[in-house]
Amino acid sequence: MSLHDDAVLVLKGLEGGEGQEELRQVYLDHLATHPDGVWKACTAGHLTASALVVDPERGRVLLTLHRKLRMWLQMGGHCEPQDGSLAAAALREAGEESGVAGLTLLPGGPVLLDRHRIPPPCHWHLDVQYAAVAPPGAVEAISDESLDLRWFPYAEVAEVADGSVVRLLEATRARL
Repeated sequence: MSLHDDAVLVLKGLEGGEGQEELRQVYLDHLATHPDGVWKACTAGHLTASALVVDPERGRVLLTLHRKLRMWLQMGGHCEPQDGSLAAAALREAGEESGVAGLTLLPGGPVLLDRHRIPPPCHWHLDVQYAAVAPPGAVEAISDESLDLRWFPYAEVAEVADGSVVRLLEATRARL
């Protein structure tokens, strides 16, 4: 199965809350009209995969200070040819950007969808957001894509991150 086919199946099976159903349809329409819609080369916009790394036992979340955007965000990025699924892309990105070994995705598929504008030549990132649980004793390591990497207590996330990260954390905590 291609990554494009996996994305369509994942999105068709996604049950969304407020605003998510309309966004899910935007993603499906995009994939229907853009066979390359999962790849960075699709300048009309493309799917990305991300994962919020959480440590439920200690009530904290690992965020990266994105090098280009200079914002505290969840781990994530572009799909790569070796990714067999959106879940695999999200898990790969989370591991690469956090340095944490042994991450596992929270069961139940994506937690949220989030569409955001990006600078040209592309126009949109259609992010499929998962949550990844860190194993006990997880040790993080900063990557080249980050200026910083830090654990934040759940209650502090709204002080450092934008609304999309806060919504992702709220949805993740509801699923835990």
